[in-house]
Amino acid sequence: MSRRALLLVAGVAGWLIVPLFVTGTCAYYLLTIGAGVVDEDAVVANVTGVMLSVGFGAFAVVGALLVVRRPTNTIGWILAAIGLMVAIFNAGGSYATYVMVTRGRPDALAVFGAWVANCYWFLMLALAGIYLPLLFPDGRLLSRRWLPVAVLGGIATLGIVLLLALVDIIRVWEVPGQGIANPIGIEGLDKPGDLPIFGALTGLFLAGVAGAVASVVVRFRRSRGVERQQMKWFAYVIVVLIGGSVLTGTISGVTGVGWLEESSFILSVVGLVSLPITVGIAIFRYRLYEIDIIINRTLVYGPLTSTLALVYFGGVATTQLVFRALTGQQQQPQLAIVISTLVIAALFNPLRRRIQAFIDRRFYRNKYDARKTLEAFSARLRDETDLDALNDELVGVVRQTIQPAHVSLWLRPDTLINGKQEDQPTNSM
Repeated sequence: MSRRALLLVAGVAGWLIVPLFVTGTCAYYLLTIGAGVVDEDAVVANVTGVMLSVGFGAFAVVGALLVVRRPTNTIGWILAAIGLMVAIFNAGGSYATYVMVTRGRPDALAVFGAWVANCYWFLMLALAGIYLPLLFPDGRLLSRRWLPVAVLGGIATLGIVLLLALVDIIRVWEVPGQGIANPIGIEGLDKPGDLPIFGALTGLFLAGVAGAVASVVVRFRRSRGVERQQMKWFAYVIVVLIGGSVLTGTISGVTGVGWLEESSFILSVVGLVSLPITVGIAIFRYRLYEIDIIINRTLVYGPLTSTLALVYFGGVATTQLVFRALTGQQQQPQLAIVISTLVIAALFNPLRRRIQAFIDRRFYRNKYDARKTLEAFSARLRDETDLDALNDELVGVVRQTIQPAHVSLWLRPDTLINGKQEDQPTNSM
């Protein structure tokens, strides 16, 4: 395709992506309500569904912007495809539900809607879990040696989708016991997940995901300059939000703690929304270098929040135990909450400074050394009276902290020469 044709296609697609997503999402909710599966109040109360719609809407919006502004970059097309698949194919599934509930017999569109809704999920996962990390940020593979990862991931995805597409009876969403005969289905193929080949393809798919993650690690280690900052944005969202969601969800499943499950869901949704936004920031290079500040704040305030939470709950529990031992009452005293709150208020700034100093020493050594050098120079500045020695000190500090290729120090002379003040170099390195 010529560049002119590509720009034309990208321009048209860019203007259609968001309207198609909105149309598909609205159709999904309207058809679901019309089928009587849920009512209007239940849809509004379904925070999970609404937040997921917002999350995939971010994929559509950022994808549309990238398609228009960077049509040669595959990443924009991947984001747009993820958003559109969720909206349109979910609408197809809800149409099949509506038809089966209201008419009891499917038409051709209902068959197609149920069919695509039944098998598109792994295709979307492949785009998000294999090809997005494999091609980020420039839309190209890191090198040709990563081509087998893309090919094997594609083979696994197509194999799984094909098995799901050939089931004998297509399940209809939200209607237990209802099914639609698959016109291209294989008789007797009811649960493809039980087949050995499905397990093998799933293993190959997971290997593709692992290969894509390895590609991100290798690309990050090799990257420099702008690409390094782009990879930092991508890695930050993956590690902090999505990794945090998986961790809290796993702990919740083991311990049964309810608020951890809610935290896992919140982190999942925030990660879902943040991923396309982060990709857009990285590719458009908008405030690209602020990621270093964000990472620093996360490293500081993450442990700080965890420590203060432990202090708070530990203080409440300890005070409550002491209160029960002294009074014999079982109710929780308000004094426990007051004392714990006061302790947290007193610990916040000292603890933050200590954690910040540790993070700077461990992860930002150059910044930490530069600050220490400037503090030492400020102390000497108050006591130094020799101007030449002070000049040498200043030049040395600049060279040590900023590490420029060349340093020159200019001072204004105290006398006028020919009625004009002249600047002269006093030191140079």
